[in-house]
Amino acid sequence: MAFELIILGCASATPTSEQYTTSQLLTMREQLFLIDCGEGVQQQLRRHRVKTGRINHIFISHLHGDHYFGLVGLISSFHLQRRKKELHIYGPKPLEEIIHVQLKASKTWLTYPLVFHVTNPDKAELVAETNKVEVYSIPLIHGIATTGFKFIEKHNPRSIDRDAVEKYGVPKHERAAVQRGMDWENEQGEVIPNAKLTVDPPRPLSYAFWSDTCYNPDKVEEISEVDVLYHEATFTQAERDLATQTKHSTAGDAAQIAHAAQVRCLILGHYSSRYPNRDVHLAESKQYFQNVIAGHDNMRIRADHQSIEVV
Repeated sequence: MAFELIILGCASATPTSEQYTTSQLLTMREQLFLIDCGEGVQQQLRRHRVKTGRINHIFISHLHGDHYFGLVGLISSFHLQRRKKELHIYGPKPLEEIIHVQLKASKTWLTYPLVFHVTNPDKAELVAETNKVEVYSIPLIHGIATTGFKFIEKHNPRSIDRDAVEKYGVPKHERAAVQRGMDWENEQGEVIPNAKLTVDPPRPLSYAFWSDTCYNPDKVEEISEVDVLYHEATFTQAERDLATQTKHSTAGDAAQIAHAAQVRCLILGHYSSRYPNRDVHLAESKQYFQNVIAGHDNMRIRADHQSIEVV
């Protein structure tokens, strides 16, 4: 099992000639999740040859334009492509009205059902669930209502221990019941517990997206031991006052959160355009946490139980 993250955009506030504003595409258990939807998202999806019809869930962290101005355009393109499947959108309550006003003004009557789910900026809770993945919201501290999101694989069932079923003589036609969790009784009437015939599945993999926020250690438990954490790093410590004023984080803040949460890997992003490169962000963050990736547009990160790497 593995998941893949494509950073479609990681600029803050406005796009630049080299960066789009925030958007990411997460593929987990063969399901696609679009996280934030800044301007240029459609071009980026095309660049990466994404089959957009597979996107059924879009998560919007908050209503600053650099995080959602590409959404209505994408919704409209789905309509022009004669989409039929439901599209689920998760975000702040005012977003539903924003979408409806724009569609009404253009007299667009969608060819597919659009299902809106209001996120709660004050409480961590389950906001989405598929047959393979659960998604939880994480309250963040920003200038307006903002949530992060945690994606976690659902537990797989226990797997057949091939050596054990051979040892105890479980017939092949009865192994499906063992796979489903049943104990097994042999011809002598001895009951072999399921735990002796199966092995634990791999632990679920997880990804957390911490959108715009000031330093927020009170919510560390919500992302404890996730495999990969994306954390905004708009500024460096040299601009600490500006970070505090705008309720954003520094690279050092992000790394301290990653260290406290004991995550496997930290990805930085949402950089202010004042910085010509990511060298200072990377050096600053590594004072507190070593396994750091300075994210950039078009980066692909693959994570499994053995490794996390840029591919």
